Amino acid sequence: MGLIRHIVCAMSGGVDSSVSALLLKRRGYNVTGVFMKNWDSLDESGVCTTEKDCEDAYRVCQTLDIPFHEVSYVKEYWHEVFSNLLKEYERGRTPNPDILCNKHIKFSHFHKYAINTLGADAMATGHYARTSQEDEDVFQQKHTVLPTRLFRDRFEIRNPVRLYKGADLLKDQTFFLSQVSQDALRQTIFPLAGLTKDYVKKIAAEAGFHHVLRKKESMGICFIGERNFENFILEYLEPKPGNFVSVEDGTVMGKHKGWFTLTLGQRARIGGQRHAWFVVDKDITTGDVFVAPNTKHPALFHDTMQTERFHWIAVDPPPELAKTQMMECHFRFLHQMALIPCTVTLNMDGTVWISLSQPLRALTPGQFAVLYKGDECLGSGKIVRLGPSEYTLQQGRERLAAASLHEQQTPEPAC
Repeated sequence: MGLIRHIVCAMSGGVDSSVSALLLKRRGYNVTGVFMKNWDSLDESGVCTTEKDCEDAYRVCQTLDIPFHEVSYVKEYWHEVFSNLLKEYERGRTPNPDILCNKHIKFSHFHKYAINTLGADAMATGHYARTSQEDEDVFQQKHTVLPTRLFRDRFEIRNPVRLYKGADLLKDQTFFLSQVSQDALRQTIFPLAGLTKDYVKKIAAEAGFHHVLRKKESMGICFIGERNFENFILEYLEPKPGNFVSVEDGTVMGKHKGWFTLTLGQRARIGGQRHAWFVVDKDITTGDVFVAPNTKHPALFHDTMQTERFHWIAVDPPPELAKTQMMECHFRFLHQMALIPCTVTLNMDGTVWISLSQPLRALTPGQFAVLYKGDECLGSGKIVRLGPSEYTLQQGRERLAAASLHEQQTPEPAC
């Protein structure tokens, strides 16, 4: 990248993006703030505080004396994120809209808008993450002399941009960036890369951004808001009643309104039961949702899974994996969960099998398996299949032991 002068900063109306814009201006960049509207809340009561967020972002830009724009991606969000979300729920999976939003909206449509429409040299967001470019001072305002050749050497090797955890490991957001394209990452700067959340709040206070400091940190899915998830999803999908079935003996325990209103590991609301039951599996052909009578039931634990074609941040899989088809690294499928050692096997079609060092509770198809090697986020793949649960393996061992015992006790026929 040549000399970086103009940066478009994504403004959410929150403290992180506000401080990001402030830091960029202090570093001497020409900064433009842009607020993205991704969900149309006009016909939804109490869903999002979009107008208030936009107003807060505008106030920050006024304080910083930088241009402000608002752009709508409501249509794009509906077609590329929300429609996908509904299809995944119908398939019995539990999707992650935050990862999909970053992939399809912020680091695709917004990235193109910043570079192509507003003529920026780069874009910036308030994520707690960093890239190899920040380490290499690519974003320092130093002029580098470009080659005088008319065409780039077709054999020139461009080092891929790598994604690393931010300095604040508790706030690290590389998990949500694990599907971002190499092209977008190459033109993105994360001003909060080396800062902690507490220090960011201190900068905001000193800058007088009290209106954003008072706001609650956004948690969960914006378009659902404070509402019950089952009620929300039934506004978009037809109810498909089915049975809650005991995974242990096949007893019908109660009724549900649709398998898509439930996710693995959650408590099943079954009337008339003295003890809590938990969702362990779904059969979308029959509509049955299988439940178990314990939050730590072995039917909830798995240690293997397969993903769809894996998205590597650096485009190609790590050399070690490409060479041997196997690699040791670390795994998570929920933001902020502890990283778990794992072994990854690369398949010919680009999918991967992941074997964990220990069984995990409620591994969920539709969620993303995100891989790490040290501080580097390697990328992610959507979980599409789970290996056998601990309960299934336990039953198999018991059947094998019973068959072996029966064989030993069966007398040999007399000659």
